[in-house]
Amino acid sequence: MEFTLAERMNEFEEGIFQILDQHKNKMLEKGKKIYNLSVGTPDFKPSAAVMKAVCEAACQPDNYKYSLYDRSFLTKALQEKYKNRYGVTLSEQEMMTVYGSQEGIAHIAFAICNPGDQILVPNPGYPIFSIGPQLAGVDVLPYELLPENHYLPNLDLIAESLTSRVKAIIISYPLNPIGRTAPHEFYETLIAWALEHHILIIHDNAYSDIIFDGKKGISILSIPRAKECCVEFYSLSKSFNVTGARIAFLVGNRQIVEAFQKIRSQIDYGMFLPVQYGAAAALMEDESVVISQCKIYEERRNALCGGLRELRWYVEDSEGSMFVWAKLPGNYTNSLAFVLELIEKAGVICTPGDVFGSLGKGYVRFALTLPTDMLKEAVTQIGQSGIL
Repeated sequence: MEFTLAERMNEFEEGIFQILDQHKNKMLEKGKKIYNLSVGTPDFKPSAAVMKAVCEAACQPDNYKYSLYDRSFLTKALQEKYKNRYGVTLSEQEMMTVYGSQEGIAHIAFAICNPGDQILVPNPGYPIFSIGPQLAGVDVLPYELLPENHYLPNLDLIAESLTSRVKAIIISYPLNPIGRTAPHEFYETLIAWALEHHILIIHDNAYSDIIFDGKKGISILSIPRAKECCVEFYSLSKSFNVTGARIAFLVGNRQIVEAFQKIRSQIDYGMFLPVQYGAAAALMEDESVVISQCKIYEERRNALCGGLRELRWYVEDSEGSMFVWAKLPGNYTNSLAFVLELIEKAGVICTPGDVFGSLGKGYVRFALTLPTDMLKEAVTQIGQSGIL
């Protein structure tokens, strides 16, 4: 028996990571060594304090009931984190947990938009920025991130075509996949622009702890008047190596947070209590742990980007995040074809840029998820493969 599926299913093709995994397995069967730089999952371990907190809480039978709400020990830990790290004061009404920022971004449009409304999304950008609004029947309007504008949106150009249907703009710096940061004055300009046009800013702040070359990440909420027009997703996944635990928060504008809490109360019964204990432990970690990990990511960036440039593949340094954004070398124009050839010839797996939007064509994304010495090996394999 066959069923007629929802038309939206036509928009979802087989995931690129499944395709890459199939090619990886074929190469492993041939005995080829693989350097997987495609999926952005940290290879570092969670801290002992986080694992201990989860384990101890998991041994308490009462912690297996519905949590229903965020416990005070967690909200206080988040308040202290934002105050000490970003200089931002948060009330309990300005924060809530979500199951990872991806889940939050997938659902937030249900709280702020009606079908047919519009949300501005980055191109190139992480796919959920577009998929989430589309699931809610919202139209996405891609805005271009171009190297000649330092990968920042041209707000004046966007304003020329704004209508009353545009409800929000999604931004993220450092941005996956391009690994670029935004200067402080950009956030000031963006907030003034959003207030003028009555548009909500949704900031995905997943990588503010992974920024290189002496720069320091910020929360957009640290900018004056931000809470009037901004909410921010803050994730623990990459900074604290707990991707599978799905820990993130929505913070900022009280009206939006309260509306989103109503939406999520219809589909969820609160974050699993052992995870809440683990999240609180992570938030109370010494800053030195995160800083030292960031330095290791920077060493990896230097090894990969610098090594590829020595091979005359002129890859620009990533400014932050776990990723490197690279224009295809030589005469290559098809990202997926290049990625598959790179797997076959060098055993190195990266992600075709097309996955991240039309402006990703002609690019690939590397994830800095292997130790420095293995990244150097991967560069050597690329050099010896003849692909360049």
